Amino acid sequence: MEQPIAILDSGVGGLTVVKEVMRQLPREKIIYFGDTARTPYGPRSPEEVRRFTRQIVDYLIQFNPKMIVIACNTATAVALEDIRARVSIPVAGVINPGARAAVGKTKTGFVGVIGTEGTIRSGAYEVALRVLSPHIQVYSQACPTFVPLVERGNFRSPETYETIQRTIGHLRELPIDCLILGCTHYPFLSDTISEVMGPQVELISSADETAREISTILHDKGKLAYGEEIPVHQFFAAAIRACSKRLPSNGLGKKFG
Repeated sequence: MEQPIAILDSGVGGLTVVKEVMRQLPREKIIYFGDTARTPYGPRSPEEVRRFTRQIVDYLIQFNPKMIVIACNTATAVALEDIRARVSIPVAGVINPGARAAVGKTKTGFVGVIGTEGTIRSGAYEVALRVLSPHIQVYSQACPTFVPLVERGNFRSPETYETIQRTIGHLRELPIDCLILGCTHYPFLSDTISEVMGPQVELISSADETAREISTILHDKGKLAYGEEIPVHQFFAAAIRACSKRLPSNGLGKKFG
């Protein structure tokens, strides 16, 4: 039996990564854990986020995964190296793939980043972007009210538009042409974010690039799944009631198998 890919997030946001992995790597089995009981991670201390991430990884290891994907920007920023030191299998995050995508797409060299308080405070995107392109200009904005909107399933409403406009509307005055959605929850709000930012700004989601990185890592390790067997995926949440009520209706919330 093929070993699964273990993917974890603070809630439902990591399902954007799951969806892209399923599209690009349809033979791979996925074990997903969303920590909906303790979301959001953004306002929490780095020590708390590292502890929560370790607990989830300790749980997922029982499924004998061939790699772990931290599909949470906040956890990637503060816990990625810690988890890599604790396990003997590859561990991927979502920050470097998103940064690579933005550097490849920007024409002006001005890139915006929106994320949780923890992600923005860490400066992880600024470091990743400037390693790739030292002269790039980065504008960062914490958006602590976005994750609760997604966890409530409030993707498009007057409240959502007003919240997003109030939080990032001022970024339209800056010369950015790419905006990194530095939280895997944010793609669920991409229609409204795009409406607020305007057509001149391209939104960058790390999900696509993360799936490509997963494919590259597994190929290099000789661990890609082959054959005709259709995988059966497993999804876990720390708060089943909250998760089952609020899973998105765009195909991610259905039962897979």
